Amino acid sequence: MDPLALTLIELGAVVFCLGLLARLAGRIGMSPIPLYLVGGLAFGAGGLIKLDGMHEFAHLSGEIGVILLLLMLGLEYTAAELVTGLRRSWQAGVLDLVLNFLPGAGIAVWLGWGLVGAIVMGGVTYISSSGIAAKVITDLGRIGNRETPVVLAILVFEDLTMAIYLPILTAILAGVGFLGGLQTVGIALAVVTLVLVVALKHGHRVSQAVHSENSEVFLLNLLGAALLVAGIASALQVSAAVGAFMLGIAISGATAHNATRILEPLRDLFAAIFFVAFGLNTDPSSIPPVLGWALLLALATAVTKVLTGFWAAKRAGIAVPGRFRAGAALIARGEFSIVIAGLAVASGVVPRELAALATAYVLLMAIIGPLAARFVEPTVKAFRKSSRKPKASEPIASFEA
Repeated sequence: MDPLALTLIELGAVVFCLGLLARLAGRIGMSPIPLYLVGGLAFGAGGLIKLDGMHEFAHLSGEIGVILLLLMLGLEYTAAELVTGLRRSWQAGVLDLVLNFLPGAGIAVWLGWGLVGAIVMGGVTYISSSGIAAKVITDLGRIGNRETPVVLAILVFEDLTMAIYLPILTAILAGVGFLGGLQTVGIALAVVTLVLVVALKHGHRVSQAVHSENSEVFLLNLLGAALLVAGIASALQVSAAVGAFMLGIAISGATAHNATRILEPLRDLFAAIFFVAFGLNTDPSSIPPVLGWALLLALATAVTKVLTGFWAAKRAGIAVPGRFRAGAALIARGEFSIVIAGLAVASGVVPRELAALATAYVLLMAIIGPLAARFVEPTVKAFRKSSRKPKASEPIASFEA
């Protein structure tokens, strides 16, 4: 068959199936990310049907998907909010980093994947899915809850940490020496600082540069700027995704709101292809051997995220149910974890088993997170009610008193 025809047929079939999977996820009230990953596993290396025609397109589309995911995430925050959130949440952020980085790093060392594997898996288990967390909070009507700003502050801290972590990871995976690594980190910090300063003082100019009343012109300006900035960031050995995130932060006000509305369908399309592309490159037969480790890691890091949210909400003076809601909202892992694992596997520095473990782990956490967020409050209330229920002999004593 003609290669172009084969690519179009495979791509059309995959995108159509993604639509069906997204509809199914909406019906059962969960994130579509696990279903996208399973779809990729089914049609990739070692799957039911191997799709050879769309690999090149899927790779490029996946890169664009990551850029749009991070751009949209940056649009959610202004530079001022980012700085304020960092000041308020740095202690909870540090606790979050320690509690959730160490389990992944420890598993990697135990499995013999070395220091590089430890750094990669630590990042996979550390970062919560902002996309899933935001969707869960919105779907459950908790935007106005007192614990929601605490959750968002921790997510902002994680995003800023990623702005430093990803360049370091990229340098390590590229085999750059110590001095080269320091240079990469220095460039990354300089770029982040420069963008924050520009966003704080000249954010309105950046918004004016991309804004247009014509939706077609606006879309072209915005998408072109995102790809351009991402490319320049990548050339400077700063992650392309981080470059897109920082551009999103620099755009504010009505421009950011309109940009979110216009880019949302594109983000959903390319992000879905990104998750499928990751699944395509993972052999399903490699998952069963690491499934036990993935389950252990999922349970451990679900507890550590709940502890993080609980402690941060307690410091903010929030009641016990709100503390547990904050912790449960942070459990889900998703896009960033897959981005980190994808970068590592593509470099060829880490074993393929790491991709299998990351896939299984994200699948579990993307399912556990929304379910935990939905059921944590009634569970806590039922537990507190049962613990307060007096024993059989207690009513007499209380009446006599």
